Amino acid sequence: MQNTGKGLDKIVATASEDKKGTCFKVLGAISFSHFLNDTIQSLILAIYPLLKGKFQLSFAQIGLITLSYQLTASLLQPMVGLYTDHHPKPYSLAFGMGCTLAGILALAAAPNYGTILLAAALVGTGSSIFHPESSRVARMASGGQHGLAQSIFQVGGNMGTSMGPLVAAWIVIPQGQDSVAWFSLAALLAISVLWQVGRWYMRHIRTLAVHRAAHAGLHPDLATSKVVLSMLILLVLIFSKFFYLASLSSYYIFYLMHRFHLSVQSAQVHLFVFLFAVATGTLCGGPIGDRIGRKLVIWISILGAAPFALVLPYANLAWTGILAFVIGFILASAFSAILVFAHELIPGKVGTVSGLFFGLAFGMGGIGAAVLGKLADRHGIEVVYHLCSYLPLLGILTAFLPDLRRLSVTAVDQRISTHDVFR
Repeated sequence: MQNTGKGLDKIVATASEDKKGTCFKVLGAISFSHFLNDTIQSLILAIYPLLKGKFQLSFAQIGLITLSYQLTASLLQPMVGLYTDHHPKPYSLAFGMGCTLAGILALAAAPNYGTILLAAALVGTGSSIFHPESSRVARMASGGQHGLAQSIFQVGGNMGTSMGPLVAAWIVIPQGQDSVAWFSLAALLAISVLWQVGRWYMRHIRTLAVHRAAHAGLHPDLATSKVVLSMLILLVLIFSKFFYLASLSSYYIFYLMHRFHLSVQSAQVHLFVFLFAVATGTLCGGPIGDRIGRKLVIWISILGAAPFALVLPYANLAWTGILAFVIGFILASAFSAILVFAHELIPGKVGTVSGLFFGLAFGMGGIGAAVLGKLADRHGIEVVYHLCSYLPLLGILTAFLPDLRRLSVTAVDQRISTHDVFR
């Protein structure tokens, strides 16, 4: 049994080395690319008032634009992740950004509603390629600090999303639809950065293959039924989070304009504040989960948002801004924890799991935007916020998730005890 002790020492030593080996340069590169990618993508949401007025669109048609973007992303992402788990494609990151570039150019020149839908679908295709592979790169560069790495990667996207309303207010709304074409320069810059990331990825493919072979399968300390149940719970939590966020990201501007009679520019500043809170929450959620456990972070970030969401529809303008900030911050802290939790449930399938969860996130956002748009057309925008306020209560399902942090400690203790007895 002496080899068992050496094996445990090796595991501990490897974990220690991994933490020292976090590659912040690569994490910074993919986070910056995520920032550029999502700044471009957020323009679609931010210029909805311009498109609504120019093309005489209903709320339902606005929701269909989001649905076109989100469906291509949500349906393709799991397939991209599954394929690249077995056939890594380091330069697919740059190719995905090329699809986003084509979409933004099509949006700038769109003469009709059909072309807008096509442009949104192209941008969604770019996301479906970008996110699973970028998530894999984040894990490869994490050095064992998986929550921190996912948060660094995701915060770039959230910061980019928060910039969309400001960019629209300062540039696109005053200059018109054609000015969207200027953001093709950001896409070209991102392609250049991602090409360099692809070169780093190419050098680490062998390490990736060894890691995948060593960790293939389900969590070793959980029954298959428990893993499946846990994955289903995580997917429900993703639904509650992103369906609710769709009500804010897609219709917050219209809600503020309708209820408080704000101008488009003022409402977009409020949307920026909310999206900035989402970015901040994303950055905090991952590293906190590394320290205190991901289950606790999921508890706080989903169920903890419920009291504020329930109060929001009854608040005045000042409190609406404060509550939206708090809700965005708390809810956003969940995603990094949920994603890494899922990675730990099914080790060795980073692309598939990332594609599934990013895909569901986009899909729920798209379906939510379409459904809520139809509801707003029929019953008014305020009804949307009353109904959606109950969604965070689904966070109670977190109680049925296993405590992976405790399982890991227990498993190591058992191995050490066995070693001590038979040494």
